[in-house]
Amino acid sequence: MFTLNIRGRLVTFDRPAVMGILNVTPDSFFSGSRAMSAYDIERRVETMLTQGVDIIDIGACSTRPGADPVSDDEETTRLSRGMEIVRRLAPDIPVSVDTFRASVARRAVTTMGCDIVNDISGGTLDDNMVATVADLHCPYILMHMRGTPATMQTLTEYGDDVTATVISELQRQVRCFEQAGVADIIIDPGFGFAKTVDQNYAVMAGLRRFAIFGRPVLVGISRKSMITKALSIRADEALEATTALNAYALDRGADILRVHDVAAARQAVDIHVRIASASSDR
Repeated sequence: MFTLNIRGRLVTFDRPAVMGILNVTPDSFFSGSRAMSAYDIERRVETMLTQGVDIIDIGACSTRPGADPVSDDEETTRLSRGMEIVRRLAPDIPVSVDTFRASVARRAVTTMGCDIVNDISGGTLDDNMVATVADLHCPYILMHMRGTPATMQTLTEYGDDVTATVISELQRQVRCFEQAGVADIIIDPGFGFAKTVDQNYAVMAGLRRFAIFGRPVLVGISRKSMITKALSIRADEALEATTALNAYALDRGADILRVHDVAAARQAVDIHVRIASASSDR
């Protein structure tokens, strides 16, 4: 169980949350998550709501490996168009904005109705992000990454214990946000970012170690290359393996699953909760 302060309202999540991905960009790595037209955005949001989504994560600038970022203005325009539809269809669902730019985060929260800032860089790509999030008084998802989306896969030297190094680098960023007064911080180990396939699995195997933060842990592995490369399959063939890995993550303490496929993740959470309840009754 964890709580988040959403615009002054304490929201309690009494079970792991499912965060559904809404990409209002034409170049995200999985085509099934892209929704550019009003019709496609409406259809995707309605589907996620029907399937039991807890949080919607909207992104307008692809951060796949090697991606080139769009301009601030283009990212903001895409977000504004998408958020207008999201808020009309889902006025009460918490929404996170997937951006590493402080200026975009500010506009998304203050004028578009976003509730949470989801930053792949953990504040390392924009020097203004720490102060901005502190000023917004909103929850912040702090992800581990090195470099930029264009360079991160060249920065994969971690020594003998990749998980320990990732935790150490996250701790440094957490301290920056805590010292600025940011209260609600969610930890994301950054699967697929500045990590080899084997390193991603090492971090997953050590997921329980992230409990040291005493904060919610988000796992985002949906259809990523750590699955497709390991199994020699395409992203559109990776639902079953994604669900298996999400179930593993839940068993090791994941509090939020960030996914393309809400229904499958919701089922994984439901089974996990049932097993946990049966164990506590023994």
